[in-house]
Amino acid sequence: KNEDDKEAFCIMMPPPNVTGSLHMGHALTFTLQDIIVRFQKKMGKNVLWQSGTDHAGIATEIVVEKNLLEKTRKTKNDVGREKFIKKIWEWKRDSGDSIVNQMNRLGTSADWSRSRFTMDEKLCKVVSKVFIELFNEGLIYKDKRLVNWDPMLQTAISDLEVNQKEVEG
Repeated sequence: KNEDDKEAFCIMMPPPNVTGSLHMGHALTFTLQDIIVRFQKKMGKNVLWQSGTDHAGIATEIVVEKNLLEKTRKTKNDVGREKFIKKIWEWKRDSGDSIVNQMNRLGTSADWSRSRFTMDEKLCKVVSKVFIELFNEGLIYKDKRLVNWDPMLQTAISDLEVNQKEVEG
């Protein structure tokens, strides 16, 4: 219960990545969440549907560098870290706003005034703190595991960015 004595109900929006447009999976997920949120409001609860967007780190890096190469024929290494990060924030602003506009056109009832981005300074600090606590409690751990290493990006990438190819041997 909160100060106005209404039961609270909150859903954290699984944030769409800022790497593109909404797709049918987003539309289905957000429609279902919107139905739940509106139902809880009808039940008299104090409801928050916390909105936000996700930085999609590696995927965003791929998209931004590809865009940079097409426009300037330069790589992220050519422009340097600071300028590349600036390009990523520009991409977030343009692509992120596009996604929010699409969500609004869907008619979602999320509270966009409280929207968060996973790279917001305060949110990054909280995420780091939680990961450190989880590590210290032994709930997550670091180990030697096979990863998908991208020699061009010089980082590990998710299975989504990997072209799977079976070979004998």
